[in-house]
Amino acid sequence: MYLKKISLFNYKNFSEANFEFDQKINCFVGKNGVGKTNVLDAIYQLSYGKSYFNPLALQNIKHGEEFFVIDGEFEKNERTEQIICSLKKGQKKILKRNNKVYERFSDHIGFIPLVIISPADRDLIVEGSETRRKFIDSVISQLDAKYLQQLIQYQKNLQQRNALLKYFALNHVFENDTLSIYNEQLSGLGHAIFEKRKDFLADFIPIFNQHHQAITGSQETVQLVYESQLSAHSLLLLLQENISKDRALHYTSVGIHKDDLSFEIDQFPIKKFGSQGQQKSFLIALKLAQFEFIKKQCGQKPLLLFDDIFDKLDETRVGKIVEMVNNDTFGQLFISDTHPERTENIVKSTLQSYKIFHL
Repeated sequence: MYLKKISLFNYKNFSEANFEFDQKINCFVGKNGVGKTNVLDAIYQLSYGKSYFNPLALQNIKHGEEFFVIDGEFEKNERTEQIICSLKKGQKKILKRNNKVYERFSDHIGFIPLVIISPADRDLIVEGSETRRKFIDSVISQLDAKYLQQLIQYQKNLQQRNALLKYFALNHVFENDTLSIYNEQLSGLGHAIFEKRKDFLADFIPIFNQHHQAITGSQETVQLVYESQLSAHSLLLLLQENISKDRALHYTSVGIHKDDLSFEIDQFPIKKFGSQGQQKSFLIALKLAQFEFIKKQCGQKPLLLFDDIFDKLDETRVGKIVEMVNNDTFGQLFISDTHPERTENIVKSTLQSYKIFHL
């Protein structure tokens, strides 16, 4: 599978741009602010139906314009697949495959497997647990449509339970029978999601450890630790035990929406005790493990996007990535960089076909 070409209309800083890609390596080079990352983000949108960098879809429309369109043509399983993502102000975003509109964006997730490695990944370390849960869920959802639907339904039920708790507080009433219905629904879905996350991490963590050792070659011990309230108690019991607290807070204080993935180095939080270099190695290992896991599960090499990472890596780490390219670990690569000469020297050393786009 590979992306043959892409056209952008009124997308971020582009009025109109067209790119035809090499099947192996594609590089976008130029000064900061010219739109290198925006092209990568457009490719990401064709896979996920949303931006990696800006959750507010309207802000992806070029200033002064009324709409944006991203039109991509892929080669997958020896057939051409056209994916179009578009948004017009005042209307819902549209995602189409071969001119057929998706009723649910979730039906598209996993069709174009993709992994992005970006400086923005540091949010996984410095931000709260929601960011790390989204990472787990995005990997599993690309491979398991049932899991994604369970996740969506859990969030709906959670919102409904929270709305009920607020209604109780505002009207000074309490209906235990009604609340019990939501408890039962959340419990069933929460248990299924918890088990899937646990199984996923059991497979994923050894792959992560292998990549971390390959990148660093060091004796550092790193850990990914899954933290969930459901490890000790059933969700139904937790919901029942915490009803007084939930009524006081007006929201649901327990459940799989509180899960976290702890990032540790030598059993201490890497956020506090890891150097910048150690944190970068940790994140790259995490994303390369994501790539390998998806590749094994779906039998295809995901598109791999490197956003400005050569600027953050020493020669040894760059060499490890080049080695992986030469070993044909990766499929189609997209790279952004501010240094044209450095980029060309790196991609030449891979002995693979490539294209460089000067923006």
